[in-house]
Amino acid sequence: MSHLSALLPLLALDRLPRTGWLLSGVAHPESVAAHSLGTALVVLALGPRLEPALDVDHAVSLAVLHDAPEALLTDLPHAAVACLPAGAKAEGERRAAEQLLAPLSAHAHACFGEFQARATRAARFVYLCDKLQLGLRWLGYRREGARGLAEFRAGLERLDCAEFPPCAALRAEILAAADELDARA
Repeated sequence: MSHLSALLPLLALDRLPRTGWLLSGVAHPESVAAHSLGTALVVLALGPRLEPALDVDHAVSLAVLHDAPEALLTDLPHAAVACLPAGAKAEGERRAAEQLLAPLSAHAHACFGEFQARATRAARFVYLCDKLQLGLRWLGYRREGARGLAEFRAGLERLDCAEFPPCAALRAEILAAADELDARA
């Protein structure tokens, strides 16, 4: 397969809105591609602070690729996933990654598999960065005046960051900033 044929299907990520934001009433939500970039930026911000050290460049690769299957599957909201048989979303993502990322490169395909399995420290860290990016975006939408996004706060509060103290610190900062917004309202 040519490089062009491998890259073109991934362009859909630029145009796909994050569905959870749409369902929550955010008029112009970020795209899946913007979310992946945001996740990579959180990795770059927090990764160098980890002890023991982590291969930040590798973690950025995981972050960039973590939602690539959505170019075929779209961004399935939690309510839709809850209607699927157990494991169906993960299996669909595995198949979509095979179709999209294997032609891109063996490295890209392996990175997605690592992220999906969450068996490595890097994958668990990127998973938390993914959720923290969601928290940052939630705070950004709140600052822009969006309302009715309480479920996003609840998800952030439930996030277990014990393995990665810099993630716990960022989560605390996001929640404190949200509390300040609430106090001003």
